[in-house]
Amino acid sequence: MTVRRKPKVPVLGRNPQKKGVCVRIMMFSPKKPNSANRRVAKVCLLTKRTLIAHIPGEGHNLQQYSVVLVRGGRVRDLPGVKCRLVRNKYDLQPVAKRVTSRSKYGRKNWKAHI
Repeated sequence: MTVRRKPKVPVLGRNPQKKGVCVRIMMFSPKKPNSANRRVAKVCLLTKRTLIAHIPGEGHNLQQYSVVLVRGGRVRDLPGVKCRLVRNKYDLQPVAKRVTSRSKYGRKNWKAHI
């Protein structure tokens, strides 16, 4: 008998990513001992379910009704935030002036275009 594992992000089901539309852009403050303003977006998936997703990297161009791609992956210092948005997909632009860890933030290799 095979045991089926419960997904860590039930809203995504068994899908690695899902497409959604931003309903609202907000800022959350993290748990102790951290202090900052973390940018998050309330996203309505195409299955009509809503969730709160973290916007990774510095700066973003999101506004209401922007189309985004949501993936799993929780943010450790934000309770209840279990999803992240994928940079450089649909309306979410990559992080500008990123040199290291570019693949996480959707940045192409700037040296190749010189």
